[in-house]
Amino acid sequence: MPTLTEVLADPNRRRRVVDDGVGVIEAEVSDKSGLSGMAIKTAFAMVSRLKPGFIGGALNHLMDDFAAKIDPFWIDCQSKGADARTYFVQNGPRVAEALLQITDARAKGASGPVRSAYDKLRPEGQKHVIAAMPRLAELVRKHAS
Repeated sequence: MPTLTEVLADPNRRRRVVDDGVGVIEAEVSDKSGLSGMAIKTAFAMVSRLKPGFIGGALNHLMDDFAAKIDPFWIDCQSKGADARTYFVQNGPRVAEALLQITDARAKGASGPVRSAYDKLRPEGQKHVIAAMPRLAELVRKHAS
């Protein structure tokens, strides 16, 4: 089984992973409700409107770092013969923290509306990333199996 990092080395496969990743993000944003959900939807819409294509471009830019953080979990999941969805949900806090280390580091260098949106949403970040584990697991399973 390839790792996600290996999959991303092929430009055609990388594009599919990024496109599916954008789909995961859009689905997760769409599923949000309540006041925090409204804030997320507003921030997402603002960034999407001010910088069309930003989400896909940012994800493509971050994908190698994300893959490097996800691969150890994927390798462990595979070595245990575990169901990807179950494994990622059970390990959600650890996976989320690994991924948020990347975005936290990158956000430090951002400015304007992107930084403002990130700063407003980050306190709830781990909860939202953990909620995305079923979709993230499916994305990894789909592309790295």
